[in-house]
Amino acid sequence: MAAPTAPTFDLIILGASGFTGKHVLKQALKFLNTTSSSSSFNSIAIAGRNPTKLAQILQWTTRPDPPPSIPILTADTSNPTSLRALCSQTRLILNCVGPFRRHGESVVAACAETGCDYLDITGESEFMDRVERGYHEMAVKSGSLVVSACGFDSVPAEMGVLFHLRQWVDRSVPNRVEAFLSVESEKKVVGNYGTFESAVLAVADLEEMRVRGSIHTTKRAKPVIPGPLPKGGIIEHQKKIGLWGVTLPSADATLVGKTFSILTENSHGLPGVDESTEMVEKRKAFWSSVKPAHFGVKLGSKSFLRILGYIMFGIIIGVLGRTTFGRWLLLKYPSIFSLGGFSKNGPSEEEVESASFKMWFVGHGFSNESLAAQRNSKPDMEIVTRITGPEMGYVTTPIIMIQCALILHSQRKNLPKGGVYPPGIIFGPTDLQQRLQQNGISFDVISKSTLSS
Repeated sequence: MAAPTAPTFDLIILGASGFTGKHVLKQALKFLNTTSSSSSFNSIAIAGRNPTKLAQILQWTTRPDPPPSIPILTADTSNPTSLRALCSQTRLILNCVGPFRRHGESVVAACAETGCDYLDITGESEFMDRVERGYHEMAVKSGSLVVSACGFDSVPAEMGVLFHLRQWVDRSVPNRVEAFLSVESEKKVVGNYGTFESAVLAVADLEEMRVRGSIHTTKRAKPVIPGPLPKGGIIEHQKKIGLWGVTLPSADATLVGKTFSILTENSHGLPGVDESTEMVEKRKAFWSSVKPAHFGVKLGSKSFLRILGYIMFGIIIGVLGRTTFGRWLLLKYPSIFSLGGFSKNGPSEEEVESASFKMWFVGHGFSNESLAAQRNSKPDMEIVTRITGPEMGYVTTPIIMIQCALILHSQRKNLPKGGVYPPGIIFGPTDLQQRLQQNGISFDVISKSTLSS
């Protein structure tokens, strides 16, 4: 029997002509044939339905200089044969084709069937749950590592909370960590239409599942968290960081919960397929330093009126997204119904360059475990950490995705053989945090303080 041929490409970017995909490609080209073996791709290809458009995007990525010679492959998410052909040519697919609830499952299926690794940038919870239920066992058997949400959704939340929890040292224990996300810019930044469409379709999916009574909940192991169950409102004012916050219905908290659940059953994390001794020790030391806590995410602003605007936008999406006609209106006139927040044209390059984000992690807990075990005890410690970085969708997301891809490419033996997992449990003990810091995304401890009783 002939030995299997080696994949032609280190990775293939599927959907490179999309809003975010072209920026992922531009970021990937920075690491093509560089001198660093741990931060370099030897070969890249791009794929999609329209080769002409892909060629134009390739020209855009390096203008005014001529682009490198990158193979352009034809593939369609509605054609499983074309997707399996892609998988046969690479060890890793970067999927940038959204909305993922419409176009993502077929790509995951092809990867899980063939043993090809898979990363995407989705933040769609329903899609990720469906993929986990449908393809985890297949991916474990084939050796396909499937990791969704390897962009702004949800790596800053996952890596940020892991960084935060490791600050609770000695006998101190966290109880609750609340993340506050704030977006800053000198100019008003218009959101990507694809993100808006995903939000609208998410409401449609939930309504359809509610009508059919088919909302699935996966039973998961729950970590033991010292202290009382925290009470929090939808709106909260955090004096320490000067922000109002409203609960953000994102995938972040769900994925952090999945990571904690896996960690509850595997206290030292997930072993690699052929781990080095050094990595075994590093992985065990890393996870031993992580103390789980209740976690939530809020959209933050210094202006209470802006918080009310966020709430109004959520109500509009929630009400109109339940009906076919309402969804048609939303998707036909995104700028009107998002109060100018989203547009079919997306943000300009100037808007992207001017924007940045801050994600604050405010944690409350106890100075020692014995205090946490006492009845009616209240937290006596507060730790605040922060992640800062450039614009979320077109700068930070490509940086994150490509660094995750580089880790998969250079450290594959230290990662699990296969399965469907959240990014935190896979990349937590790797050098992803250091890589992000080297590429403009900083992790900082802001304060550690004692709370008055």
